[in-house]
Amino acid sequence: MTSFLRKPPSVQTAAGVIITATVLVVVVGGVAMRVLDHTEYSSIWVGMWWAIQTVTTVGYGDVTPAHWSGRIVATLVMLEGIAFLTVIIAAVTSTFVARAEAERDAAEAAEDEKQEDRLEARLDSLDERLERVEGMLRKLTS
Repeated sequence: MTSFLRKPPSVQTAAGVIITATVLVVVVGGVAMRVLDHTEYSSIWVGMWWAIQTVTTVGYGDVTPAHWSGRIVATLVMLEGIAFLTVIIAAVTSTFVARAEAERDAAEAAEDEKQEDRLEARLDSLDERLERVEGMLRKLTS
């Protein structure tokens, strides 16, 4: 756990954590709705159906909590749904940003390479010219 907290998680690890948390919230939310608001939710499966609708922010409205305790559970499930979507969107966005950075770095490296080649060619040209000048000076002095 300590090493997990020290280094930043990968996109896959973060996605795994948020998916696990979301599944847990759906199951616990479904059971809690059945227990706390049993007049609206005739079975755990109806509660889980409601939790899946809520956590994915679809919210068909075919089943809604009537009791205050169910509404508290609903609030927690809604917040988890928002967190789930936020993390997924952030993961996708970070992938796009990382790809764009890699492409930009590759383009910059290619441009640097071209500039280096041009500079090297100019230095070679200057070196040849200096050799010719030195050769002429040798001829003149001898």
